[in-house]
Amino acid sequence: MLRVGPLGLGILVALLRVLAACEFGPFPYSATGIACRMTKPAALLMNQETAQVIQVAFRNAKFPNITGERAVRFLGKVTYGLTNIQVNNLSIEQSEVELKENDAIDIAIRNVMAIFKGTLNYGYAGAWFLQLFHSVDFEIESSIDLQLNIKLMCQEDQVAADASDCYLTFHKLTLHLQGDKEPGWIKQLFTDFIAFTLKLVLKSEVCKEINILAQVLANFIQDIAANFVQDENIRLDISLASVPLIKANYLESHHKGLVQYKNYSDVFSDSLFSPSLLSESRMLYFWLSEHILNSLASAAFLDERLVLTIAGEKLQALFEIEDTEAQRRAVEMIFQGTSYNNSVAKVWSLAQPHISLQPEGTVVKALVAAEISIFPLGKEPMMVLYVEKEITVTVQAVYAEKKLHLHPVDSRVEFKVFNCTADPSGNDESIRNFLQKIISITGIPEVISRIEPTLISLMNSKGLHLFEIRSPEIITRKGYLIVQLDFSFPDHLLLEFLEKTL
Repeated sequence: MLRVGPLGLGILVALLRVLAACEFGPFPYSATGIACRMTKPAALLMNQETAQVIQVAFRNAKFPNITGERAVRFLGKVTYGLTNIQVNNLSIEQSEVELKENDAIDIAIRNVMAIFKGTLNYGYAGAWFLQLFHSVDFEIESSIDLQLNIKLMCQEDQVAADASDCYLTFHKLTLHLQGDKEPGWIKQLFTDFIAFTLKLVLKSEVCKEINILAQVLANFIQDIAANFVQDENIRLDISLASVPLIKANYLESHHKGLVQYKNYSDVFSDSLFSPSLLSESRMLYFWLSEHILNSLASAAFLDERLVLTIAGEKLQALFEIEDTEAQRRAVEMIFQGTSYNNSVAKVWSLAQPHISLQPEGTVVKALVAAEISIFPLGKEPMMVLYVEKEITVTVQAVYAEKKLHLHPVDSRVEFKVFNCTADPSGNDESIRNFLQKIISITGIPEVISRIEPTLISLMNSKGLHLFEIRSPEIITRKGYLIVQLDFSFPDHLLLEFLEKTL
């Protein structure tokens, strides 16, 4: 038996859908660009949110007034009405969920202790013209078990949850009038009258609210995921690509991960994914295809994001990597005596970069142009250097202390075009060799150092910094990468969302 709370339900709903409602191709994982596996320890962690979520469900239930009348021997016709019903002092003992390898999730929420308060209005006209009408405050102590059988549906590539199959079992339902805990004939009379009706009303309203809450949580998880993989006008299609898996120790969903950018059209149908590529030792796994990274790089190129300018102290640090005569000569020839503060270097990608995932890291191959312009005092600006080169660099990624670290471990530079004002013939190998050293030793690390904070800022803007991520690993293999980690969920995040939404 796997234990999980309503937050876990939201994630389950977001990961799964009814098989009969969605059609997939004959090859189950061929269109998978992203896969997500949540293991049993992660589901157990989600259970910590149970009490808060159920409290929200009960608190937001809108209980109608309960009215009725009944003929009682010797008393005549008795009428009653319960108004202003509200919930106080809710507590929950435990919740359990059983994953079935079909389209259902059974959730049992045990021993929900709740006190309902309100006002009881009653009256009766008895024999011998005796009449009595009265209004008292009431309090109802209850002990309830909830049993939910969640059905999952697919609606326009989105997961919809049907929690209408909901049962409430009452172990205790005790009515107290005006705070009096001692039994009396009036209390016994109205307890007998209203118990059955009250049970029906509570079941209807609580189950209705849980049904709403299940879909709100599903939408919440899906919205978080969709927002996380979107930046301005570049986004990923995270609609499901194949049948989700429900196993005893994990849940797994498969998503298309197609890049969507203006008129850019992404197609993918040759995935390397297989469930056997992921283990069950960590709480959360993400599998990403090499195709996704290539498509994101193409979209970034089309969106003109792969441009970098360097000036001032950064430019000086780039060119003064060593204090040698050869360096000073090359710098003097290139900048023609102009200070770094009056110079600027621009680097940009001439074509869409190509990304290859290999066991040694992420290999990026790009055709890059670089130019240096100087702005001599009292003279016209002048471009003094223009080069085009093919750069191949292998990068290893590490996420630690809420920061992404990119480490270049190997690089190769091949010049395709070389134009230098100080060397029109291009025969001076010293300048070319000096530039090659600059690119390899400081140029590539400088570019990567600019990418790191950009990616960190982007991920944190999506809320990644709110999670306490433990021992994350980014593992590259031929054609794909795997991110595996343990985490702590920010418990305030869900509650704040529900309070704002419901």
